[in-house]
Amino acid sequence: MTKTPLTEADIQAMIASDPDAPEATDEQLAKAVPFTEAFPALAEEMRKNVGGRPKAENPKVAVSLRLDPDVVARFKAQGPGWQTRMNEALRQAAGLG
Repeated sequence: MTKTPLTEADIQAMIASDPDAPEATDEQLAKAVPFTEAFPALAEEMRKNVGGRPKAENPKVAVSLRLDPDVVARFKAQGPGWQTRMNEALRQAAGLG
């Protein structure tokens, strides 16, 4: 089934038909300020509470490294965690592990 692309008229009609989300006027847009300026305390709280992992004591360093394809393929073939295993192999080779 092929869908027909929406035209500009289709989009404008959909905007006009939604009473809960009217299109902003030029005057409203001129008064707009960034969220962080309008709600600084909330923005700061959200920034602090971003999900994810806690900060590591010794964070990893992102590097760009060119490796032979077969080396990368061997580590990836062992499944998830291949970067951690590669890091451990490099630590051992450097006499750190």
